[in-house]
Amino acid sequence: MLSQNFMLEKDPLSLERIRQILVRLEDTIIFDLIERAQFAHNPRIYIRGSFQELRDMDFDGSWLEWFLKEIETFHARARRYTSPDEYPFTSDLPVPVLLPLAFPKILHPNTINANPSILSFYTRSIVPRITRRATLALAAIKRSNGIIGDEEYEDDGNYGSAATIDVEVLQAISKRVHYGKFVSESKFLANPADFIPHILTPNPAALEALVTKPEVERKLLQRLRKKAAIYAQEFSADGDAIVNSHLNGGAKIDVDGVVELYESYIIPLTKEVEVDYLLHRLDGLSQADIDALAAQ
Repeated sequence: MLSQNFMLEKDPLSLERIRQILVRLEDTIIFDLIERAQFAHNPRIYIRGSFQELRDMDFDGSWLEWFLKEIETFHARARRYTSPDEYPFTSDLPVPVLLPLAFPKILHPNTINANPSILSFYTRSIVPRITRRATLALAAIKRSNGIIGDEEYEDDGNYGSAATIDVEVLQAISKRVHYGKFVSESKFLANPADFIPHILTPNPAALEALVTKPEVERKLLQRLRKKAAIYAQEFSADGDAIVNSHLNGGAKIDVDGVVELYESYIIPLTKEVEVDYLLHRLDGLSQADIDALAAQ
């Protein structure tokens, strides 16, 4: 997982530095999706209460939610979620074993966490699409073994492997979406007077217009499609791409699905985080503090 060392970074709010991180996260997300696409949908792991083994442990959530809880409990003890770019999917986590690091002040205090929305769209929309090829291949194998009807689809039993990769994908998407806070803070500090009127008299549409760059989004989607198409290919032993290996159902990932993930989910949700952060950017400030910012 991509991490930024906030103890050493000279300017964590540099838009160029943020852009570099977001571009690298594209690679992380694509490669994680390729790994998840190896396994069938396995919808059972997303249904709350579907595992008797978990109910016997007094856990009534889904298999994936249990995975997240166990992993994030350990990570919380190691103070992962004290970092300004880390956000858990689980509530009521334990306090860190270690004393907190003295991070520099980067973001305005806030409680924005988009992870419930990320978990929902990922499990409901993204997983079924990117696992379609593996699910169809599984069905063909089951039919050849005399298994037909509802039993032939979706479930290959790889619950642990699928959930392990799901956690990696979710954490990468979460980091990508919540970096919207860094973008908003950087742009706000560059021109506070442009934002303050639309915060004091809440105008989400105006704030969104201030942080949205359509040309940047167009280039992002273009770059993402090119990357996904390259990574979807098979490569020979000497490192050359095997010609047309990604055609006729042979791609390692649904390229259109990757683009849709960003275009329909990640980008819009990031904008929501950016705007929500800005709407609360003046919380706790005195009128004198606000006037000082407006005068910059």
